[in-house]
Amino acid sequence: MRRRGRRAREYLRTVPSPRAITACAGGTNRHYESSIFCIPPFLGPLLFDNTDSDARDHCANERTFLSYLRLSIYMSIVAIAIVVSFHLKSEPTNLELRMAKPLGIIFWFLSLCCLALGFGNYVKTVEKYSRRMAIVQTGWKTQSVLTLVAFSIVAVCVLFLATNSKRS
Repeated sequence: MRRRGRRAREYLRTVPSPRAITACAGGTNRHYESSIFCIPPFLGPLLFDNTDSDARDHCANERTFLSYLRLSIYMSIVAIAIVVSFHLKSEPTNLELRMAKPLGIIFWFLSLCCLALGFGNYVKTVEKYSRRMAIVQTGWKTQSVLTLVAFSIVAVCVLFLATNSKRS
């Protein structure tokens, strides 16, 4: 029993301790001049005072990041399926094979853009939460990237329908 207790204490010493983020009087934070993610311990949890609706806002921010992550994973799966030229019933045509690599690269790039955009929004919002300055809205970068993603998905769907109708 003693060995197990000793191992648990040794493990707990290696776990990063939480960083308490408290707002000072006047709504400013003691970490105002530096990024909240650059304060050691780097892998420790962030602790915020739960006043008003902070816990709900942090959970909503995490869900939004996870939605961006899910979109990024879907886009990368589509990119891989396009590059591999996945077909269930027939062999791909020469036109489809020529289009596969550029379309796959475009979707892979859009997947990375969605991931970077989601992570950037998450970090920016958490830093603003720590200063009590967060406004829940999207900027022009978010709108332009998501418009580009939507346009690309619709364009590729039309392209696939057009190549499928030529085959029939």
